[in-house]
Amino acid sequence: MPRWRRSSRWRPRSAVLTCAAWRIPPMSLTLRRVKPADAAAIAEQFTDPEVFGGTLQLPFASEEMWAQRIAGMNPPAPGSNEIVLAALLGDRPVGLAGLHSAGPSVRRRHAMSLGITVAKAAQGQGVGQALMTALLDYADNWAQILRVELTVFHDNARAIRLYERHGFELEGRHRAYALRNGVYEDVLAMARLHPKQPLVGASKA
Repeated sequence: MPRWRRSSRWRPRSAVLTCAAWRIPPMSLTLRRVKPADAAAIAEQFTDPEVFGGTLQLPFASEEMWAQRIAGMNPPAPGSNEIVLAALLGDRPVGLAGLHSAGPSVRRRHAMSLGITVAKAAQGQGVGQALMTALLDYADNWAQILRVELTVFHDNARAIRLYERHGFELEGRHRAYALRNGVYEDVLAMARLHPKQPLVGASKA
């Protein structure tokens, strides 16, 4: 089993999965829908405060909880366009990303909320880029999504740069939005609109 070391200095991350021993050969990375079988690896990584602190998850999340949560996503409910992808090195998840409903209102069906997490050891190696590209292709070309929105801790510079590269723009700041390591921290609200609205295909004669 890998030995986890807790840093004495808080460093916010977008990661949910972290193992310093992993090294990610970019060409070996594969993407697929998340499965209940991924729950053990996900739960193991969420034991690290530096990991779950960068999300809105709570400590001591169990493998069973994650398995139930993932099982509820697969298969999606009829008519749902929600999706959660896992990025894998071999058979081990090193990143997760999903698009979720922005709310129950019919008038908000054009919008989805994005969440993405990448293993600390895998950051900077194209995992987040691959997940973002896949999700936004899905949103733009298949799922009838006009608006993708997210929140990110104000000091998570790496994640903010990733979002900006993919066309997300700052829309505002939520003060004291979430408790992180004993401090109520601000988050930034960012969103991206479909860069080119789908066209009606020319009918064949």
